[in-house]
Amino acid sequence: MTSARPVHRTALSVNINKVALVRNTRHLGIPSVTHAATLCLQAGAQGITVHPRPDERHIRGQDVTDLATLMQAWPGREYNIEGNPLQNLMDFIRTVRPHQATFVPDGEGQFTSDHGWSFPQDAQRLRPLVAECRALGVRVSLFMDAIPEQMAAAKAIGADRVELYTEPYAAAWGSAQQAAQLERYRAAAQAALDVGLGVNAGHDLNRHNLAAFVRGVPGVLEVSIGHALIADALELGYAATVQAYQRCIDDGFAGLSHS
Repeated sequence: MTSARPVHRTALSVNINKVALVRNTRHLGIPSVTHAATLCLQAGAQGITVHPRPDERHIRGQDVTDLATLMQAWPGREYNIEGNPLQNLMDFIRTVRPHQATFVPDGEGQFTSDHGWSFPQDAQRLRPLVAECRALGVRVSLFMDAIPEQMAAAKAIGADRVELYTEPYAAAWGSAQQAAQLERYRAAAQAALDVGLGVNAGHDLNRHNLAAFVRGVPGVLEVSIGHALIADALELGYAATVQAYQRCIDDGFAGLSHS
């Protein structure tokens, strides 16, 4: 029988990759990723996420270090660097030592993240990299599909958290499959909690589907949101958008037991 659900308010980490993507279309340095991050932090975001890919299509190496410097002025906020540890991620982790490294199994030319790690296939190559991050004082989260049976294996290689890949949930939003997909994520999150993993989530979460996800999935410590949030910010501004997403999180927690 599952124990009572612990309630910790979900943190919002803003992924600013798309700000860099727009900047990179010209040579003017605008919009600034550090300024965007500052505005999001001022509005109450609990963290900043970047996913620097080897081709530097958006976030560049200099952005990673500039943001690390910026985050030093924001104690209590977290810096999360995502990427494939078999490509370029570990160089950034060794240099910057962010609060969290999120391992994502992207191919070098991949359009966007579209699947999680698989066990036992990926265990041997990930285990020493997880250990290296933890020796550097960096928390490790593994990008994972919502498969309950995989959570114990993620814990066994030393991960601190998993980030549940939420695109299937987002794609089912408003359809007959919505409830079934939410149940998949609830079961996966509970399996992660049962083996001592923290739970993060991300990919295609937005103002429409976020509250229901937070309400229905136990123990979500952090959501990382980029594309939808930056798209909303083009219309609403950074501050109003971050505050709107925070209200979604608050709505998700409304009615949950705090006992």
